[in-house]
Amino acid sequence: MDANSRRDALLKTLLQAFKPMTASSLGTEFNVSRQVIVGDIALLRASGNDILATPNGYITHYQKQPQYIQQVVCQHSAEQTADELYTVVDSGGAIVDVVIDHPVYGEIKGQLNIASRNDADAFLKKIKEEETSLLSKLTEGLHTHTITTPSKEVFETIREKLDNLNIIYRD
Repeated sequence: MDANSRRDALLKTLLQAFKPMTASSLGTEFNVSRQVIVGDIALLRASGNDILATPNGYITHYQKQPQYIQQVVCQHSAEQTADELYTVVDSGGAIVDVVIDHPVYGEIKGQLNIASRNDADAFLKKIKEEETSLLSKLTEGLHTHTITTPSKEVFETIREKLDNLNIIYRD
């Protein structure tokens, strides 16, 4: 299979996927290295395809079909991160991203796409294994999440639960 055919097949695979796919698994599927897939993804993005890199792999915009999208501003300690993530996913929501407003660099966004406890656990495990800190550490825990839910009512329930945990930012 030539490179152009592989990229076409790669895009088709991502569009039909029900969950994020890692570069390693795609490399195995297409009998190429992980790095070749990373390069193919970069070329597909440059061609205008909406492909996101998440901690769990690549996902296309078309895989996300939320019915209600809203943002919440949060501020909490690193120790409260699991409570925050679990509260959202256990209540029927998904955390799309995290955004901070850095005083020097401006807006910095990280794609999360956490929709289950397994996703949350994988994210928390990776933070620990990589011995890195949360993006929100740069802003004393202050950050914004985009949350998707099936309805406004589900979102309001999540917001209330986060507020009860003192995770919602209060001016």
